[in-house]
Parts: sequence; C-alpha cells; structure tokens
Amino acid sequence: MKKSLGIVIAVLVFMVITLKKFVYILPEGRQAIVTEFGKPVGKPVVDAGLHFFSKPFLQDVRYVDKRILNWDGYPNQIPTKDKKFIKVDTTARFRVVNALKFIETVRNKSGAKARLDTVLDSATRNVISNHNLVEAVRDSNSIIEQNKEKEERAKDKTLTEEVIEEEITGEIEEIFVGREKLSQLIVEKADKELGEFGIQLIDVQLRRISYEKSVERKVYERMISERQRIAEKIRSIGSGERAKIEGRLAKDLRTIRSEGYRRAQEIKGKAEAKAAKIFADAYNKAPDFYEFVKSMDVYKKVIKKGDTKVITSTDSEFLKFLK
Repeated sequence: MKKSLGIVIAVLVFMVITLKKFVYILPEGRQAIVTEFGKPVGKPVVDAGLHFFSKPFLQDVRYVDKRILNWDGYPNQIPTKDKKFIKVDTTARFRVVNALKFIETVRNKSGAKARLDTVLDSATRNVISNHNLVEAVRDSNSIIEQNKEKEERAKDKTLTEEVIEEEITGEIEEIFVGREKLSQLIVEKADKELGEFGIQLIDVQLRRISYEKSVERKVYERMISERQRIAEKIRSIGSGERAKIEGRLAKDLRTIRSEGYRRAQEIKGKAEAKAAKIFADAYNKAPDFYEFVKSMDVYKKVIKKGDTKVITSTDSEFLKFLK
C-alpha cells in the first residue's frame, strides 16, 4: 500500500514538472516574453490566462510588468541659471510599452532603474540649470496678479492691510515658465532616450527643492534683511499717514473754532441788538422812569458801600434823584 502511494505521488510530481514545460500562466498586469535558449522569440504575450509553449522543454518565459511603475531619484546638487545651488529631489512614473526591447536592452527592473537614474538625472540637471530658481518653485503669477488688484483698490485709501501686503509681496519675481512646465520639459528630454529601452515616461515631478547648508544661512540672512527693509518702509509710510491725519485734525480744529467764534459773535450781536431795542422801546414808553432806573444803576457804581463820602451841591443835575 505504501509503495503504491509513493508511486502515485512521484507520478503527480513528474506530471507537474512536465506540465510546466508545456504551459505557463500569465497573470493580470503582466506581459510575457517567450525565450528559446535565452533568446526572445515571437511577440510579447499580453493576454492574461493559460498559454502553451510551441517548443516544450526548449522554451522558457520571462515576465515584464505592464502596470504604471514608480521611480524615485536621489537628491542632487544643481546650479540654477541665477547661480543658486539647490538640491532637487525628483520622482517619476513610467510603464514598459515594448517588452521585447525592454528585455533585449535593460533585461530587468534593476537595469531599468540604472537607466532611469542616468537619463532622468541628466535631463533634470539640464532643464533646471537653464532656468532661474523661481521657475522651479512657483507655477503661476497669481500672487502678483492679486497684488496688482489690491493696489488698484487701495489707490484712494489711507494705509490699509492691502497696502501693507502689497509692500511685502512687491519684491516677488515674475515667472515665465513655472514648475509644471519644467516637469514637462524634463519628460520631453528624457522620453526620447527611454523609448530606446521600451520604456514610456508618463510624468516627472519635482518633489522637493532645498538649499545647500552652505547657502541656506546666507539665504535666511538675506530674507531677514529684506523683511527689515520692508518693515522700515511700512513704518515710513505709517509716519507719513500719521502726519497727514494730524494735519487734517489741526485744520478741522481751526475750522471748528473759527466757525464757533463766528456763530458766538453773531448770536452776541443779535442779543445786544435785541437788548438795545428793548431799552429803546422802554425809553420811548416811559422816559422819566427809564432815566430814573439808569441813574440808580450809575449811583450803585459810583457810590460804594463803606466810608465813601460824596460832597455835592444842591443844584447838581447828576444827583437830582437824591434830593
């Protein structure tokens, strides 16, 4: 019984090994190249499923990924057109579009990565070194456009937050290419070379851009000095605005005072005129009584209380009411 079971297992193992020489299975997301004595034969097989060798025991199969693959580069120091040394970290996506050419040239993923390292590093270096740093940092001039709109709105205003922001962003350099366009230029340069290896480059992204340590300190110092200069400019504008406001206040104060004095004098003149009219009417109605009242007022001012003595004649017209 044991001998029969061993024979059955041996037959099954032999059949499996033999079957692998007749058929192969192509999974989804892969493409296959059939080789004969190590050399590719025929066109790439791209349909998933069970396939048969045309020459069993003489042929073998090699699988190549047909999905989108990622490539991550190493940060490299690159000088820009405006003489700034930066480290650029790139990443890319690619796919194998010609498996036969891929097998014949780079053989496997390791060989493909080596080619990608060389080609993409060269293309990135050429593109970045022919453009200014700002082109690799920003993708549009939206900040400058917004700044111009704010400047237009703030023309007839005093110092506002918009004017301050305009002063801060006024030193921003304008771009003509942009980060996204630089990535496209890298793809255009590298895709032609990679096509010789059966590789299609989908896109390249500038993942990270940073200064070298030797340059970073100087950049920070320059940023600090620029912000200090902008702060001084804002303070100067603020002082000018304060002087304008104080001048307007002094002018308004003088206007208010002069207007108040004019109105006071006008009211006083009307009151004196009305009082004079009342006195005139009273005098016309009772001249003797008016003369008596006015004389009494004068007596109060001339004859003081206390030790004051008045010597006068009996025929004095001024003191006639004291008789």
